[in-house]
Amino acid sequence: MASLPVTLFRGLSPTFQWPVKFCLYNATAAFVLSIITGNVSQVDRVWTFLPTIYTAYFALLPLWPTEPQLFFWPYVPKTVNSELVQQYSPRALLMLALVFIWMCRLSYNTWRRGLFNLNDEDYRWAILRQKIPVWLFQVFNFVFIAFIQNVILFLLGVPTQIAAVQQPNSLSTSDYVLAILALLDIATEFVADNQQYSFQTYKRTGVHAQNEWPGAGIKWTPADAKRGFVTRGLWAWSRHPNFFCEQSFWAIINLFPLLAPESPTLAPLSLKSITPIWPLLPSLVLCTLFFSSTGFTEGISLSKYPEGYRAYQSRVSMFIPFLTPVWGFLLQLQGKKAKVDRLVYGQDVDTVGEKKTQ
Repeated sequence: MASLPVTLFRGLSPTFQWPVKFCLYNATAAFVLSIITGNVSQVDRVWTFLPTIYTAYFALLPLWPTEPQLFFWPYVPKTVNSELVQQYSPRALLMLALVFIWMCRLSYNTWRRGLFNLNDEDYRWAILRQKIPVWLFQVFNFVFIAFIQNVILFLLGVPTQIAAVQQPNSLSTSDYVLAILALLDIATEFVADNQQYSFQTYKRTGVHAQNEWPGAGIKWTPADAKRGFVTRGLWAWSRHPNFFCEQSFWAIINLFPLLAPESPTLAPLSLKSITPIWPLLPSLVLCTLFFSSTGFTEGISLSKYPEGYRAYQSRVSMFIPFLTPVWGFLLQLQGKKAKVDRLVYGQDVDTVGEKKTQ
């Protein structure tokens, strides 16, 4: 009699068998390496690549052999529907191209920040270690850092699997519209990355870097550096414009197969069932991750800059830039807008400066 894991694995759709196996291997390797090295940021180093690998697997199904040529080598079981391995889905290929561009942007930003360094670890994990017992941190490491994060990265490839199964003969109007939105989203996130990197460089060195990338030409001032966090450019509209774009990008990718004329499409919402929502699971899970992790990150920022960052939170929306004017209007009604604006955007060093807590 087959074991339960083997039975569950065999019950998977054939197109999911290799990706699920690859995901479990990666999660196990991440946990083992974190124990050996004492560094739990193993998943962070492959975050830029894994969604592209899963997306490429689904978009290129006709390319893969029916048996693995090497360990980890992609393959498509013989039991898969023959139509899926006879022709490529143009929609899935378009999604792969967009995800590849996303990967290039994120990889470049990760590289220039030095986060591919094998000794680098996310500063948030060091802070979390100090807050909870060692055994509980290792449970968190196993369950969330190693496994749940890898599952999320696998889920980001699922929309491309749906697109591959749809087998459209050509791209639809929704594909072109979503592709344009995705490219604009990537470009905006690139600008946000450049502004953050330019600010951190000035804050650290006091010198304006010779960076000609879009968005990096802001002339930072001593008041900006003393404030401690960036509040100009896109960051004047969203406290985390890069995170907003990241979530938006994967929501757009999620919508490609769901807004297409081929089945399965996005079913009408119902208050009696969550079934219509399941195709949105990849982007919903990612948004949940970003919301929770951003809350933790902001708690750290608030401890460093209690008055300034609290003012920033009251003035600027966490993610959605369209809400920032609303926050400003509410502060205006309370008679607090002028004071908050001085703390958040002011260029008077004595006004914006505050002692950094230890």
